[in-house]
Amino acid sequence: MKRLFITLLAVVCLMSLTNTALACACCADAGTYSIRTVKPETYIVDLLGDMKFDSKADLFMTEADFEIIKGLDDIKKEMEGGSWNYETDTFDLVNQFTKKTWKFTIKTPGGKTGTLTLPVPAQMVQFKVDIHDTKDTGLGVRLYKEFRFKGAVQNGTGIFRAGIVKPTTYFLVFQGRGNGCDNAEDFTHWHLEIEGKKAKYKFNGKLSSGAAE
Repeated sequence: MKRLFITLLAVVCLMSLTNTALACACCADAGTYSIRTVKPETYIVDLLGDMKFDSKADLFMTEADFEIIKGLDDIKKEMEGGSWNYETDTFDLVNQFTKKTWKFTIKTPGGKTGTLTLPVPAQMVQFKVDIHDTKDTGLGVRLYKEFRFKGAVQNGTGIFRAGIVKPTTYFLVFQGRGNGCDNAEDFTHWHLEIEGKKAKYKFNGKLSSGAAE
């Protein structure tokens, strides 16, 4: 019986050490700062497929209003038509990811719609940094992280069509917090910038698949 107890204790200790070792494989050291350009490998594409977008999106605006925005004349007319409530009105969003492209379909409160088609680029940037707001309690610090993608807009329809002329580029960023390993749940927000000869605007929103803060 004593030998059996010692054996069981050894197994429990071994399992505990194994779990700790696995956990620490993703531990992030204090002071971590990493930025690198990589190819979107299969695991990253699969991770992107697991990200789910919230059904709402916001148009980024400053006090300059539409003076610094180009390519959204239909939205401008609706906003300036008198029925827009800047405090409560948001855009409806449907996002589709096919492993090769993102499709952002955005609908205004007034019912106008448009779709932006964005091909996944050959390169991406992974950014991870310790912003010194968490302490290492034995499993590393909590990092701020981004996935950054930049490429050419493939197509724009509806409310986006007039502003999309070649070359028009996009900059899509996924933002989140987590340890040294990347999971879909880490990323809680997205930010999209469109820029070209006739287009300059930004949208942002939340990822419903992201873990609650």
